[in-house]
Amino acid sequence: MKLTPVITEFWDDPKLYTLDGYRSHGGYQALAKALKTDPDSIITTVKDSGLRGRGGAGFPTGLKWSFVPQNDGKPHYLVVNADESEPGACKDIPIMMANPHALVEGVIITSYAIRANHAFIYIRGEVPQAIRKVAYAVAQAREAGLIGKNIQGSGFDLEVTVHAGAGAYICGEETALLDSLEGFRGQPRLKPPFPAVAGLYASPTVINNVETIANIPYIIDRGVDWFRQFGTEKSPGFKVFAVSGHVKRPGIYEAPLGITMRELLDYAGGLRDGSEVKFWIPGGSSVPMLTAEHLDLPLTYESMAEAGTMLGTGTPMVFDQTVSVVKAVTRWLEFYKHESCGKCTPCREGTYWITGVLEKFEHGHGTVGEMETLHTLCGQIAGRSFCALGDAAATPYPGAMKYFANEFTAATHTSADEQFDPIKSYVFAGAVTTGAST
Repeated sequence: MKLTPVITEFWDDPKLYTLDGYRSHGGYQALAKALKTDPDSIITTVKDSGLRGRGGAGFPTGLKWSFVPQNDGKPHYLVVNADESEPGACKDIPIMMANPHALVEGVIITSYAIRANHAFIYIRGEVPQAIRKVAYAVAQAREAGLIGKNIQGSGFDLEVTVHAGAGAYICGEETALLDSLEGFRGQPRLKPPFPAVAGLYASPTVINNVETIANIPYIIDRGVDWFRQFGTEKSPGFKVFAVSGHVKRPGIYEAPLGITMRELLDYAGGLRDGSEVKFWIPGGSSVPMLTAEHLDLPLTYESMAEAGTMLGTGTPMVFDQTVSVVKAVTRWLEFYKHESCGKCTPCREGTYWITGVLEKFEHGHGTVGEMETLHTLCGQIAGRSFCALGDAAATPYPGAMKYFANEFTAATHTSADEQFDPIKSYVFAGAVTTGAST
């Protein structure tokens, strides 16, 4: 399957981040078209395109927009989740660095469609270069009359604020992000009410990922049929895949949804010399791992779900035979323990205990009984935590046990006659998969 550069098509142009550079490649044509269209028609177009959220959950974008109540007398807001901090994920930051005006144009069109007069772009604070690029793009758009009062004589007003976060992973969860934007500690809110009804400042709010919004100008400009020619029926369009790990050419590869991991590996130059695939993760550490036998599965939301995992952020990490599954899972759990906001007991206490037990296995001091304990702990977190961070923390161990139970068994110091049944234990844990990040 061929690569389909759209968002990434002109990344080799060093001036693409500027207004003139973006316009030289057709930038802001979609905005001119959108401002002459009824906002509801734009929502219908995005619905018909089948665009699904590119932040991990894969929720239909147009459907999310349609949840915003109209004529309710309240201000509406658009919030762009640019707090990319999932382990292994790196595709939103490159988009903001190379093609920030695609994001800005998408923000203006989306705001017009949902009738929002103020939009916020919440960027991870550790990437000042991306913050500067997006802030510069917003400033240029404002100077050109593309942001502000009566945009291009349409009567539509919009203010765009670029906000830098403070480095909390939990703020990638949409309601924690809203609390952070309001000046509070970033912690998830109880849902319902959902942000579409009571979000930022208790007003209707749409929250979308950077890549999702960057798709909007191309869909509006080129049409639904053009967009749906890529991908599959249930997962239409293209995806910015970020391939990392033990490959020769790690990087960004924009391809239709439905491409296989084996094909992406070929584009990435294959594995480093002398290596073979041991396991890989389709979209950040929050989704269960797969093995070499899954390399020919199409990378779509539905195929990954059938395989017991998720497409997630679409940022595959590939690991070869030199990697210890026990150590990898332990590192991920240390991350989740550190990033837990502490609001709910299952996540706050569960990540602490899981990490402590995993570290025993990492040093070869685990026991068969503690393997059962880990499954119990994961089962007590998944589906019981306040947000998806707990579900993500409960994912790596059961996923690893599905294929690599022998590595955990080898890390025990119990007698050989003490048996462990990985299938029984996996079922006992409820065959935990994952929750999705927003």
